[in-house]
Amino acid sequence: MSKEQLQKQRTRKVYGRRIGRTLRGERMEALEKGLPKYELKLEEVESLTANHDQIWLEIGFGNGEHIIWQAEHNPDKLMIGCEPFINGVSYCVRELEEKEIGNVKIWPDDGRAVLEALPDNSLERIFVLHPDPWHKTRHHKRRFIQKETLDHFARLLKPEGLLRMASDHVGMAEWMLEKANEHTAFTWLAETCDDWRKPKADWPQTRYEAKGIEAGRKPYYLEFRNTKN
Repeated sequence: MSKEQLQKQRTRKVYGRRIGRTLRGERMEALEKGLPKYELKLEEVESLTANHDQIWLEIGFGNGEHIIWQAEHNPDKLMIGCEPFINGVSYCVRELEEKEIGNVKIWPDDGRAVLEALPDNSLERIFVLHPDPWHKTRHHKRRFIQKETLDHFARLLKPEGLLRMASDHVGMAEWMLEKANEHTAFTWLAETCDDWRKPKADWPQTRYEAKGIEAGRKPYYLEFRNTKN
């Protein structure tokens, strides 16, 4: 990847907040000292994927509860997590440091850059959990799940690879289900209502999800298999 391409990736427009409360103490230290240990470099992606044949990608990991759980329970997998919200990145890095987890790489920016940098058939699983629903109709074009995104997913996932998506916003869940079902590469795996109402045993609950349930919002769990030839 050329320097010009790298610069383009870094300057891509990202909708939504990049930072919330001012970071101090351990949270700032996590960014300054911890993040360099975990940060993914786009120019290193090819060599990284060449040395790991079992890679899972999470886009928009929030505070990192899900990716940390998966990393702890799947030490043989390399986890790549993308999150542009710096406060969430700092929390995740602090937890990775405390738990001494070494099989996670973090891209603290827009996930589309990683999608474009990864080689074909390099991923076993992709997670997009509770992305911003962008409620207003005029903002639907900002939603992360679009045909172009799913084209990337189809290219990157190995045959029979899994795509997991979740939302507690009905409109967003319907959007993700419709877009994925329209795509020729993906097959929805739900056979009963419980398949989309209840998470699988290896689908841990995050604090964001727990707060939503407490507030009366029902999460929807969508799982698809990449059935491309």
